[in-house]
Amino acid sequence: MSEVGTYEVIDGIGVITINSPPVNALGYNTRVALDEGFRKFGADDAVKAIVLACAGRTFFAGADISEFGQPPRAPDLRDVLDLIENTAKPVIAAIHGTALGGGYELALVCHHRIAVPSAKVGLPEVKLGLLPGAGGTQRLPRIVGIEAALDIITGGNPIGASQALSLGMIDALAQEGNLAADAVAFARTILAEGRPLVKVRDRQDKVEPARGKPEIYAGFMKKNAKAFRGFQAPVNIVKAIEAAAELPFDQGIVRERELFEDLMAGSQSGAQRNFFFAERQTTKIPDVPSDTPILPIKTVGVIGAGTMGGGITMNFLNAGIPVTLVEMTQEALDRGTGVIRRNYENTAKKGRMTQDQVEQRMALITPAITYDALADVDLVIEAVFEEMSVKKAVFGKLDAICKQGAILASNTSYLDLNEIAEATSRPQDVIGLHFFSPANVMRLLEVVRGAKTRKDIIATAMALAKTIGKVPVLAGVCHGFIANRVMTVRSLAADALVLRGPSPQEIDKAIFDYGFAVGPYQMMDIVGLDVIGRGATERTIRGDLVKLDRLGQKKNGGFYDYDENRNATPSPVAAKVIADLAADLGINAIGSLGADEIVAHLLYPVVNEAARVLEEGIALRASDIDVACLLGYNWPVFTGGPTYWADTVGLDKVVDGLRAMGHEPARLLVEKAAKGEKFNG
Repeated sequence: MSEVGTYEVIDGIGVITINSPPVNALGYNTRVALDEGFRKFGADDAVKAIVLACAGRTFFAGADISEFGQPPRAPDLRDVLDLIENTAKPVIAAIHGTALGGGYELALVCHHRIAVPSAKVGLPEVKLGLLPGAGGTQRLPRIVGIEAALDIITGGNPIGASQALSLGMIDALAQEGNLAADAVAFARTILAEGRPLVKVRDRQDKVEPARGKPEIYAGFMKKNAKAFRGFQAPVNIVKAIEAAAELPFDQGIVRERELFEDLMAGSQSGAQRNFFFAERQTTKIPDVPSDTPILPIKTVGVIGAGTMGGGITMNFLNAGIPVTLVEMTQEALDRGTGVIRRNYENTAKKGRMTQDQVEQRMALITPAITYDALADVDLVIEAVFEEMSVKKAVFGKLDAICKQGAILASNTSYLDLNEIAEATSRPQDVIGLHFFSPANVMRLLEVVRGAKTRKDIIATAMALAKTIGKVPVLAGVCHGFIANRVMTVRSLAADALVLRGPSPQEIDKAIFDYGFAVGPYQMMDIVGLDVIGRGATERTIRGDLVKLDRLGQKKNGGFYDYDENRNATPSPVAAKVIADLAADLGINAIGSLGADEIVAHLLYPVVNEAARVLEEGIALRASDIDVACLLGYNWPVFTGGPTYWADTVGLDKVVDGLRAMGHEPARLLVEKAAKGEKFNG
């Protein structure tokens, strides 16, 4: 008798229920239970149809990750899927919670699918750099059509039951809370109507219209060229879906397996899978136990209604948490709340929220022009000018006004949190909450731990980040914390390199081809050279360009010249500025470099700084640095982040490269390279 399966017969309908907490993963015990149940009911003449359901919070999850790397144990998942699909009686998948990945592929081998309205289904493997490997690319097109399957599988997003019904991904909706009874009733209806038993694999009507039309796939790739740039998984997915239209099913399955194994063996999936687990690891803090009390955050104060303060405010409004928004003047306050409203109304115009939801969120704002309004908030976040004297003055006022036990948070990007905290009589209540701009969009939140920050405040900040849809990464106190600190090194390396010969466009192209959305010089032109170069004490290329009133895209060009549509072309003016500064500084040119050499010159120093961040204990683990760079600076996920990428390059090669460039490798990096170790694993 199975450990996780129960089998009962209700008026001729066999009901198999799997209960394998926490998520009914398709591990060994689950496979045994499925094999046993389908063989039992398949051989029972009294059973006319079979309902497959799950107990607990969800339908089947995908594969059991604890079995990865372990010797296979029969029954194999594919054998179980074949058994279900070849059952000579109607099989109905009864779905609640989520049916994603392997769970939905299992539902596809059933003959019918019914789900409660709250359920979600989908094939998210693309987010791990993979494609569905258990027939998903061959079966889904047969029930939704080629075009819909292309969107669904390359998008990888969960789809709600109502939309899934309209697409054909499920066949019926059950009443919430009444799935079992409705699934049995659905089975009876099928029997009463005498519907023929048709396997999804045998259906042709949805794929026949696309047969012999390669332009469908070429057009789809062209339409999504920007979104797919650099990723291998969408390319293989499109090839697999084309096979669903062009090949017999069994040959299509073979093609799917080839394309799956190609991805599994490649570096991209390893990088994306590493990020998947790394993102979920960030909240694990060795000296802050999981049972540390979480403080209630029912009201929040935000100081500063500018771009950053407004974005921070929106995060809390979206989560239904009231915000007292403070500015120094009524004019600034009105301007800030007006921007928040316009942002929400633009979202409503796109159909992503209703006007009622706009009003509900705006009603959560209490505008104020004095700090006294913050007396009773549970958490206050300052987003004022990035200058130590200003920050300390604000915290001195908060210390006098805020209630005891309130969390006092700074959004500083670079400044010393401990010095800010000492401006109060309660440094133990001070923490850094470093949002990245635009704060209502970017998912990274660096939680900066001061020397005296209480553990329950750290635990509260990590939990609150999840409440507002952020990924928290714990950082120690240093200039720039994690993401800004390590990525600033890339800009410095680019400035050093461009003076030695490679042009801004060569450097930008190499970094773009590596996978970043834009290169460093394109980014400077977008942000504004006067903004990026502000506060520099030495002569720089940016400073010389600003003196010529070249501020970037917003005025007269910068490192590039721009036409009226902001299309960039190489700038002779910038080239002369670079050459003149190099000559004045006595820098010898090295000429052009290959793209790989340029990438090494810019990114090896980032790896080196990441090693120093680990050495100093600023980051808890290498994977936290990767998460910060991926989410804060859009480091290409298919390379895994600086430390994961360095592991794939080889740390010994990175050390040798740094020395050849004249850099001193970090002690930790040298030690790991000498031992043949990696940052990760």
